[in-house]
Amino acid sequence: MSVFLCSVLPPLGLYTLISRYLLKNPHYLHRKKKTAFYCTQISHRGGKRGAAEGGIYDPRCAMTPKLNAFLKTYPSGIKKINGSGEKIENTMEAFTNALEKGSQMLEMDCHLTKDGHVVVSHDENLKRQTGVDKDISSLNLEDLPLYKEKLEVVFNAGHENDSGTDRKIALLEDVFRTFPNIPVSIEIKEDNPQLMREVSTLVKRYDREGITLWASEDAKILNKCRSINGSMPYSFSKQRGILLLLLYYTGLLPFVPVGESVLQFYLPRLINRTYIPENPEILKKSWVVSLIDKTTMRKNLFKHLADRGIQVHLFVCNKNEDIKAAFDLGATGVMTDYPTLLSTYVKTHMGVDDPNSSNTPEQLLLEPQKHQRLEQTLPDQGGNPCVQTEQD
Repeated sequence: MSVFLCSVLPPLGLYTLISRYLLKNPHYLHRKKKTAFYCTQISHRGGKRGAAEGGIYDPRCAMTPKLNAFLKTYPSGIKKINGSGEKIENTMEAFTNALEKGSQMLEMDCHLTKDGHVVVSHDENLKRQTGVDKDISSLNLEDLPLYKEKLEVVFNAGHENDSGTDRKIALLEDVFRTFPNIPVSIEIKEDNPQLMREVSTLVKRYDREGITLWASEDAKILNKCRSINGSMPYSFSKQRGILLLLLYYTGLLPFVPVGESVLQFYLPRLINRTYIPENPEILKKSWVVSLIDKTTMRKNLFKHLADRGIQVHLFVCNKNEDIKAAFDLGATGVMTDYPTLLSTYVKTHMGVDDPNSSNTPEQLLLEPQKHQRLEQTLPDQGGNPCVQTEQD
């Protein structure tokens, strides 16, 4: 037994020390990933304003010195807001309101109509949002019903949107055309290759591969999205997120390359408080939520990811205490349904300038600048800092 311990403990101890050191200093093994966006404020289902920094291509290489100065002012990450607490979710009015209030990135789900149009909607079935029990895929674009005047805010149980006159389901193309330089996270929930191809076609048509993020909880769906368009950055699927935790707890993470650009995850403390999950039932048990919180909300994990250029977005934070908790954990970006609340918090607690000043990020991003695409391979001979270098 003593021989076994003497032969096993020294290499195990050495492995542990090296792993812990590289967790804190990942630059020794990995070049920092650079994405074309880096935002602290994200709009959940529509509503935000912001700026970008750093991966597949970097606005610091393609945009104005004014925006470059802004990026230095905003050292954090992305604020995710759809504005569904202030306007009717996923409408052009909600997206515009979010950007005017300080959001930096739009988050949305997309579906395909019967006649092949990509529309923005959280649900495939329209009953919750419109009162009409029909699937989007069964209707032509012109037959889509209007949203209800009031919708419950999913992550603020018992509350509805404050106002909103736009009740029309938005086209993804209208979003791209209206906000050409705003980063967008698109979640694909259904295994529909035609939908993926149509989304990719629109992304290419509007020359925004670097600032449009593939997202899906399902690894199979996400892999199909990437096979259709591998030039777009992508987030962690549920399966890859579990693998990430296993690598972290076994000490292997510092040694493993990571292809994802963004980790998007619930802030567990919201569950059963502002967010009441219908399924699975086990999430209604407080000890389960506490276990999820303790195992996933690890500051040194988030710092390691951020040091490797992988953004961490926690959602959906609709109260000041939750916004604070997310940033305290090391989130680079926060998602909310209330862009005004988040912008006010960032301004008050993070020393950000007045969001209504002449130097607001949404004004900078909406300038008619044309991003120059960069290869997402190794840096060129000139040491181009805007090229993504960490591959999966």
